[in-house]
Amino acid sequence: MQIQNDLLLRAAKGEKVERTPVWLMRQAGRILPEYRAVRESVSGFIELAQTPELAAEVTIQPVDLLGVDAAIIFSDILVIPEAMGLPYEMVEKRGPWFPNTVSSASDLQKLRVADGANDLSYVIKAIEITKKELNGRVPLIGFAGAPWTIFAYMVEGSGSKTFSKARAMLYTEPKLSHLLLQMITDSTINYLKAQIQAGADLVQIFDSWAGILGPEQYEEFSLRYIRQICDAVNEVPKTVFAKGAFFAREAMRKLNCETIGLDWNMGISESRKMIGENKTLQGNLDPAALYGNPDQVRTATIQMMEQFKGSRHIANLGHGVYPDIDPDMVKVFIQTVKSFK
Repeated sequence: MQIQNDLLLRAAKGEKVERTPVWLMRQAGRILPEYRAVRESVSGFIELAQTPELAAEVTIQPVDLLGVDAAIIFSDILVIPEAMGLPYEMVEKRGPWFPNTVSSASDLQKLRVADGANDLSYVIKAIEITKKELNGRVPLIGFAGAPWTIFAYMVEGSGSKTFSKARAMLYTEPKLSHLLLQMITDSTINYLKAQIQAGADLVQIFDSWAGILGPEQYEEFSLRYIRQICDAVNEVPKTVFAKGAFFAREAMRKLNCETIGLDWNMGISESRKMIGENKTLQGNLDPAALYGNPDQVRTATIQMMEQFKGSRHIANLGHGVYPDIDPDMVKVFIQTVKSFK
């Protein structure tokens, strides 16, 4: 099916675009009252993500309500551990929690490499429904967590400021760590390929906890696995977003992907020098800038756009949009990007 608004795909590939495309991480979510209404109709986040018709509905909402140039499938990065045999719960106001964690070789033996199409059939079905209902209006982004970020949750058991258990394992049990990371990587490749088969037009790898590793450990325990995924998944353009990995930007220029996401701590001109001209950069307005009034949001957005001017760019925030931000300010951000010349 021909995509009517293919700005995102052209920008990712470095082709000529009439204007900069724009979308937001976490755009399908709590900022929208329409999302909250759907969420309240089910028992919670996990049921919503596992009900394909509802996941498709909230995926499409930002396209209709905010005017973004792409939809991103409504799901969670932690569906991978679940598919591997390590289920999680979503605790209100606390986030994800794993009743069981991985701390030994015997724990590893209870896990399997996930098969994307069958083990995660609800995500695949949601992608198929979304594609049908979008009817070629905008591209659909698929995604997965980077292996290190998934590993961090599987070992730690919940979110953490330090992920000290997960980081300790890299030092005390490097062999076991690599075995688990490889299982996650193989599962992720299967999963992304199944998403693409179902209709995802572009995929993004989220390394949410990249920034808590040092440079050497990041290379050994994260980048080498992201590299494997990028090399294995060649059907559509790929974006790598590694939050806080400012020290890995030069290494990222060599990744087999089209786009590198920048968080708001990464200087734009410095990042461009380090990553080079042959990649599209995505980002990177500080989400907190959207707490301002319309004039402040417009000013901050224009300042960001000026810095990216003349180079390959997909406009986004430097992280997910915060749940208490006014959707009207999100619209101001989107409209400012769209009208920027």
